[in-house]
Amino acid sequence: MDAAFFLLLGASLARFLLRHPGEPRTPWIIALSITLAVLHVALYVAGPAGRNSTRSTAQNALRLATVVIVWAVLVVLAPSFAWCAVPLLYTGLRTLPTRTALALVALLTTFVVIAQLRLSTEGFDPNLVLAPPAVAAVAAGTFVYMQRQAARQRTLIDDLIRTRRELAATERREGTLAERQRLSMEIHDSLAQGLSSQQMLLQAADRTWDADPTTARRHVRTATSIAERNLAEARRFVHDLAPADLAAAGTGGLEEALRAVATRENARFHIDGTAPAAPLPDRVQSALLRIAQGALANVREHAGATTTALTLTYLDDQIVLDIADDGRGFTPGGEITGGVRGHGLPAIRARVQQLGGTLAVESAPGEGTVLSAAIPLEPAP
Repeated sequence: MDAAFFLLLGASLARFLLRHPGEPRTPWIIALSITLAVLHVALYVAGPAGRNSTRSTAQNALRLATVVIVWAVLVVLAPSFAWCAVPLLYTGLRTLPTRTALALVALLTTFVVIAQLRLSTEGFDPNLVLAPPAVAAVAAGTFVYMQRQAARQRTLIDDLIRTRRELAATERREGTLAERQRLSMEIHDSLAQGLSSQQMLLQAADRTWDADPTTARRHVRTATSIAERNLAEARRFVHDLAPADLAAAGTGGLEEALRAVATRENARFHIDGTAPAAPLPDRVQSALLRIAQGALANVREHAGATTTALTLTYLDDQIVLDIADDGRGFTPGGEITGGVRGHGLPAIRARVQQLGGTLAVESAPGEGTVLSAAIPLEPAP
C-alpha cells in the first residue's frame, strides 16, 4: 500500500509537470507533493508501530486527517492527484472504525468525482460521476466483509487455542489420575498387603510370646522375611522395575513367580495348556502376578478359606488366571460376610481392563469364591 501511494503520487506529479510546465502554481504543487510524501513516511512508514499501530482511534484519525487535508489541497490545485485517494481509502479502512472509515471513503470519492469532472474535456460524462462511487462501494464493501471474516477467524482461532489448552489440561489431569490409580494398585498389591501380613504375624507373636516362644519367634522370622520382600518391592517400585517375584523367577518367568507366590500363601498351583512360543509381554506378566498377589491377599484376609487353588491356563487366543477358594464367600458387588473387600477387587478389575481383558467373579455367602481373569494374547505374526 505504501508503494502504491508513492507510485501514484509520483505519477500525478510527473503528469502535472508534463501537462502544465512553468505555471505559477508549480512550486506549490511540488512543495505540497514533497510535504505529502514526508508526512506519509513520518506517520505510516517510519512511525513507532507503522500502519498496524495500536494507537487510539482519535490518534489514528488525527494522523490520517493531516495527510488527507494536504492531499485535498493538492487535488484542488491539480485534479490529477485524485488517484492517490485509493491507498488513502484502504488506510482509512484499516485504521479507523467502520463508520468513520465509510464517511472518509464518501469524502474521498466526492473529491475524486469532482477532480474527474474538472479534468474532463468532453463535457458531462455519467461514467465520471457513477464509476468512482461504484468502485469505492465495491472496494469498501469487500474490505469490510474481509475484516469481519478475519475477525470471525480470529475468534475461531482463539477458541481453538483455548480448547487445545483445556484439552491439554484435561489430558494432564487424566494422566495424573491414571498414574495415581496405578500407584495405588501397586502399593495395595505389594507394600500394603505385606505390611498387613507383618502386622498380623507380629500381633500373633505378641500374644504367644510368653506361652510359646518358639512359635512367636517363627512368626517374627516370617514377618522379617515379608519385610525383606517388601523392601525389595519398594526399591523396584521406585525404579519402575518388574515385581521382585518376577525378577527372582529368572528364566522361569511368570510360572515360577506364580508358583512362589502360591507357596507363600499356602495355595495349590496348577498349569493347563502349553505356553506360547513367544514370551508374554512384560506388562502382561506383571499384571497377572499382581492380580494373583492381590487375590490371594484377599483370600487370606477376608475369606477364612482352608483350601486355595491358583490355575494358569494357556488358550489359543488368551491366557486365563483362576483363583478359587472354599472360604466364606460374598455377594459379588456387595460386602463379604465378616469383612469388607476394600481396594483389592477394583484394582484387579482395573488391571484386567487396562490389558483389554475380562474379569469374572463367582461367589455366594458360604460357598467360596472363584475369580477368573482372562487376558487376550496378541496373534502370532
